[in-house]
Amino acid sequence: MAKWSKFPHDQKAITYAGDALKKNWDALHKGDNEAYPKDAGLQDAWRQFHAGNFAEAAELGEGHTVAIKATSIYAAHIEKKDAAKIKLYQDAMEMATALMKSDPKNANAHYQYAYAAGRYSQSISVIKALKEGYGGKIKTALETALKLDAKHADAHTAMGAYHAEIIDKVGAMVGKLTYGANKDASVEHYEKALKLNPSSPIAHIEYANGLLMLFGDKEEDKAVKLYEKAAKMKGRDAMEVLDIEMAQNELED
Repeated sequence: MAKWSKFPHDQKAITYAGDALKKNWDALHKGDNEAYPKDAGLQDAWRQFHAGNFAEAAELGEGHTVAIKATSIYAAHIEKKDAAKIKLYQDAMEMATALMKSDPKNANAHYQYAYAAGRYSQSISVIKALKEGYGGKIKTALETALKLDAKHADAHTAMGAYHAEIIDKVGAMVGKLTYGANKDASVEHYEKALKLNPSSPIAHIEYANGLLMLFGDKEEDKAVKLYEKAAKMKGRDAMEVLDIEMAQNELED
């Protein structure tokens, strides 16, 4: 593993030592409904993830969803080099594919594949990714995740983004006929995600992004309000701290 950069913020408020992890687990995992691990090693891996020590989380949680999530979140928020980002997303997809095969009923294995594939697609260009067949792979993975866990808020957010990205890049008609993309479905998934996890910064941010892709200036006011709400939140872990920072930067641009 190449040397990963450190989390760039204070970690005091997001370090869940001892029993604190279990006490805060439901709030920390309201987005992905990950089950609290019985294995002490995996508990430590998740402690490292939530504190922003992504390299340690990936190493301790090898073969499990925590390693995949740590790799993808690090790539999305901290890694600066485009080529390195792409390689990390490819690594995450490879790990998720292996987990989907070994544990096919693990909703987060499918969701983490979709997340990594979605970010990979954005990194190489969505049009190029669609030509490589990632549209269908992402949709299938998200549909599977939601079939396994209908209340998976993060998967609903990702499905909303899937529909919005497709329509934004290829248009409503081609998107619908070729990829099954639909504006109403996109909004429904975003709304469902917010209902399931109203304190999630990324659910607000992605909904704002989706509204701008789907409706442009017509929904700019609503998008700005969503960004503003996310920007004022308090991050419950490193991932949310980074998401909130992203919302704040969006408002400054």
